[in-house]
Amino acid sequence: MTMKYCIFLSALFCAFLGVFLVANAVSPDRTFSQMENRNLEQLPVPSVKTLLNGQFMKDFETYTTDQFVGRDGWIALKSTTERVLGKKENNNVYFAAGDTLISRFDEPDGEKVTNNLNYVNNFVENVDIPVTFSLIPTQACIWADRLPAGAPNASQTAILEQAKAAVPGASWADLYTPLWEHKGEDIFYRTDHHWTSLGAYYGYTGLATALGYTPVPLNDYTETVRSTEFYGTVFSSSGVRWVRPDTISTYVPDDGITVASHTYDNKGNPVEEPRQLYDTSFLSVKDKYSMFLGGNQPLGVVKNANNPDGPRLLIIRDSYADSLVPFLTPHFSEIHLVDLRYYKLSIADYIAQNGIDQALVLYSVPNFVTDSNLLWIAK
Repeated sequence: MTMKYCIFLSALFCAFLGVFLVANAVSPDRTFSQMENRNLEQLPVPSVKTLLNGQFMKDFETYTTDQFVGRDGWIALKSTTERVLGKKENNNVYFAAGDTLISRFDEPDGEKVTNNLNYVNNFVENVDIPVTFSLIPTQACIWADRLPAGAPNASQTAILEQAKAAVPGASWADLYTPLWEHKGEDIFYRTDHHWTSLGAYYGYTGLATALGYTPVPLNDYTETVRSTEFYGTVFSSSGVRWVRPDTISTYVPDDGITVASHTYDNKGNPVEEPRQLYDTSFLSVKDKYSMFLGGNQPLGVVKNANNPDGPRLLIIRDSYADSLVPFLTPHFSEIHLVDLRYYKLSIADYIAQNGIDQALVLYSVPNFVTDSNLLWIAK
């Protein structure tokens, strides 16, 4: 290799690098990635403390990565390359059969699982109303036969058995059986971690005995297709761009149903915001699952004017409950929804102050075994 050729290659590399440096410098920072469905790191402000403890450099590295020009394209290129090379996984997402993307489920931290179950048990023992407890098995469990051959996959059924035994004071609702019996149907999204409305319906049937209602037959409902262009959270994190989109449907009419979200302003004053059972404005953005109840909220109250004398139900939950709630509305006058990621007040006090008749603790298995906020349930 001649000296001139070496100089040429070096100059070409420097020019290539310079193009990206200039492009990154002139490109405006993004605050949110629609493709990844998450907030992006913003330029950190240095301080003496963050400079000394190294936090500034960590944050700056994340900022540089998040704001790198063409980030979405590079992520897609990486996943496509790995697929061509025969890899069956990217960013802890399996490329499963049937155009399905399944989040990897690893063996959970046993101590955290035990602690979370103890928190639920303490809650059950400290309230004077009936409590139902259930965990939702996800795609990695029910659709395990779609996973690549030999893919590591920890047992969710073992977690279900442990949970059932650990909280004897609660009524356990078996959601594994109805989901397993309908595993051949579209009970989960292929590109998102949630269950579909159809899957939520079968979950609703599994909760019926414990919550004391007779399920409305599925045939009594008319399916309404809301979107055929849904790409969910697993699609976003996987980098995959070759799968077909999911369909979002609803079954339960929203006549007579009102929804209110309760939050606090920056001065700590309570704020009530009207929401809807189905907020179709979200169908025009990527996070279409937030159509159900308008997405995440600390406290939501769903009221049914068609059943004013029905019982009041409190659900301590994750986002799987959002698409379940419509099916529950005929059986209750009010459904109160608490998300412990954002709600930090006493649950026992809330029950007493709002005349709650029964409670449901409902999480997906992966969310329950990793959740760090369940300690608030026993406050």
